[in-house]
Amino acid sequence: MEPTMILLFAAAAIASLFMAWVIGAGSSGATPFAPAVGANAIPTMRAAFFVGILGFAGAVTQGGSVSEAVGSGLVDGISLPVSGVIVVLLIGAGLMAIGIYTGYPIATAFTVTGSVVGVGLALGGDPAWGKYAEIGAVWVLTPFVGGGIAYGIASVLPRPDVPEDVSVPLLAGIVGAVVANLEFAFLASVGGTLATGGATVIPFDGTAATVAVSLGFGAVAAAVVRWDVGRDEAGGLRRFLLSLGALVAFSAGASQVGLAVGPLFPLLEELPTVSPIAVLLGGGVGILVGSWTGAPRMIKSISQEYASLGPRRSIATLVPSFLIAQSAVLLGVPVSFNEIIVSAIVGSGAAVAGGAGVSPRKLGLTVAAWVGSFILAFGLGYGSMLLLDL
Repeated sequence: MEPTMILLFAAAAIASLFMAWVIGAGSSGATPFAPAVGANAIPTMRAAFFVGILGFAGAVTQGGSVSEAVGSGLVDGISLPVSGVIVVLLIGAGLMAIGIYTGYPIATAFTVTGSVVGVGLALGGDPAWGKYAEIGAVWVLTPFVGGGIAYGIASVLPRPDVPEDVSVPLLAGIVGAVVANLEFAFLASVGGTLATGGATVIPFDGTAATVAVSLGFGAVAAAVVRWDVGRDEAGGLRRFLLSLGALVAFSAGASQVGLAVGPLFPLLEELPTVSPIAVLLGGGVGILVGSWTGAPRMIKSISQEYASLGPRRSIATLVPSFLIAQSAVLLGVPVSFNEIIVSAIVGSGAAVAGGAGVSPRKLGLTVAAWVGSFILAFGLGYGSMLLLDL
């Protein structure tokens, strides 16, 4: 390989690491534990520490599907060259850094998707309309689905006719059943999930066995949380909230690492000695360092400025966030954790305090930043590649 090409590949790798750092400092590092910090369940710095470790684990074990979609599924007919990859990553990371500096959570998925599509179309690629429809549906439905679920949970938890030793364990059971069906690369030999793996050791097989194992996971989770809440209500709610934050942090790493390293995946065809796992490891390290060094500012912004979050409202925020995040990972769709969390915060706030529970100005500016970042990233990507080809 020529020295010039080696330098370009090195520049692309550095840009990817910078993007991973920005993601860790921003969306994936800030949003998962922000509700727990807002509910005073965990200090800001400790939240940043744990979210970094959990995000790294999610990136390595579940990050492949979104990475492949970002790397090759957004534009048909071409593969991004090294120069295009560098442009995509610098645009995405630059806009994210602006968001971190100003305190407004720019949506990483919007900036990276916009820049990849812009660069790819400028290079003569064809629009991947099917993938765009899938991504657009997830982006549009997320506020309604996430906000709606959060609204429903936040409406039920404080009701006297639905005791918390019933409602909270029920939520824990649903989450436990979902966890049993998360796909992990290291479980591929037994079907990819804990449920399919567990089904291999019970006396019957097929779908019924998988369902039985899933229900078993859910029942165990519900029983543990019911026992914990029953003996210490405040402490049990706090520990359940922190468990949800951990699951969301793990899911954030699984989803967001693809936005940092996905553009590198097409380049691996020219570097057969570098495995996708090594690239995911690098992205995971970048997210971990970003979470430890830059996330506290955004955690404070989301937890304190959007709404006043108590433990019950925070639980209502994190349950739909986890479900939507894992759905996006399963579909291989880049999704914005800022959009997920903020939508859930708004939904839970509307149930608890009506319009007084959320800052309309902050929310309006955030939505404008999301839309503007996608349009700006697309324009910058398209324009940059046209200039490079002159």
